[in-house]
Amino acid sequence: MTLVDSHCHLDDARFAEDRETVIARARSAGVERMLTIGTGDGPPDLSVAVRLSDQYPFVYATVGVHPHNASQAAPETYEDLRRLLRHPKVVAVGEIGLDYHYDFAPRPVQREVFERQLELAREAAKPIVIHTREAWDDTLRLLDRHGSGEGIMHCFTGTPGEAREALDRGFHLAFGGVLTFPKAQAVRDAAALTPGHRLLVETDAPYMAPVPRRGKRNEPAFLVDTVRMLAEVRGAPPEQIASLTTANFERLCLRAGAANG
Repeated sequence: MTLVDSHCHLDDARFAEDRETVIARARSAGVERMLTIGTGDGPPDLSVAVRLSDQYPFVYATVGVHPHNASQAAPETYEDLRRLLRHPKVVAVGEIGLDYHYDFAPRPVQREVFERQLELAREAAKPIVIHTREAWDDTLRLLDRHGSGEGIMHCFTGTPGEAREALDRGFHLAFGGVLTFPKAQAVRDAAALTPGHRLLVETDAPYMAPVPRRGKRNEPAFLVDTVRMLAEVRGAPPEQIASLTTANFERLCLRAGAANG
């Protein structure tokens, strides 16, 4: 199988001791491309993913301010993002959005920073990678007001009804380890109804390891477990799911000619 991990955090400190080995293990498992998320620890350093993408021809990057770090955004943050979005390996803005579960930043600040980044994505003609937690209605409201209609609902864990709302707005749904959890039948139902051309897979590594690796540090090589579950849910061979999600990623994120891996 040839796979793309459409969302991982290769810069995370949990990979500091063995990042090279983790990446090699992913490649051996068939994960030929990885999109590493460029939010890091928030502003002012927004280039963590870009630096990794410069090291590996098969690693691509996003840039953005996570809602957890929204209070760190300053006027110069948006100029930095605008500059980084011109890098040839930066293929999306993200992960951006709203998180009302932790509320690490005040909600009005989260919304303002989200809106500014949606405007930057539209200006740069880049897709967006959305993080939304316990903020679905506000997320959709701001997307309807400012969004470009192209992007990824990262780590989709919503209901079938929410899946349809996202799909109606033109989004791809990315499914990760949660799909394999015993109590996640609603997520599996959402995956079953998603049109094939809107499916993506991800790990969110080092978070949310799939069954049977739950409780361990997640890594891109474990994407295989999620793909097998997605194949079971959709009644298709894993190789077909791998081919489909790889083609979807390439069409959405590599259309600007960044594919040199």
